[in-house]
Amino acid sequence: MAARGTRITATVDVERGVFMISVAAELAEMHPQTLRMYEARGLIQPKRSPKGTRLYSAADVDRLRRIQQMTVELGMNLAGVERVFELEGQIARMQRKVEALERRAAGLQQEIASLERVKQSVRAEIVRYEAPGVALVPVHVRRRTR
Repeated sequence: MAARGTRITATVDVERGVFMISVAAELAEMHPQTLRMYEARGLIQPKRSPKGTRLYSAADVDRLRRIQQMTVELGMNLAGVERVFELEGQIARMQRKVEALERRAAGLQQEIASLERVKQSVRAEIVRYEAPGVALVPVHVRRRTR
């Protein structure tokens, strides 16, 4: 047991299913049957225990609260909520693709810089070719006298 005044901290995975339907419904301030309906419509996918009991995560409860906000406060119907979630999913996927492309572009920029350094090094080692008959070193020709 922790000493008095000692704070114990624990981290909980927000995706881990820990709340049974009654607790999740209470946290989201809605009826358990509403959660079942949202699950049937595909708006929420709670985890399942080995015995099949629905287990809602903190992220699930947050999502339920968002659904509640969109339907009650904003007046959206469930089809609208579904569309919002679809669009958010598309945005998240596109953001991941953009990030991957940015990483790839940065890698290519580094590769280009490396190749430029190699190019400069090779150019520094190149000896200019002179056409035949043109000496690299001046040649003094003596004329023979008779």
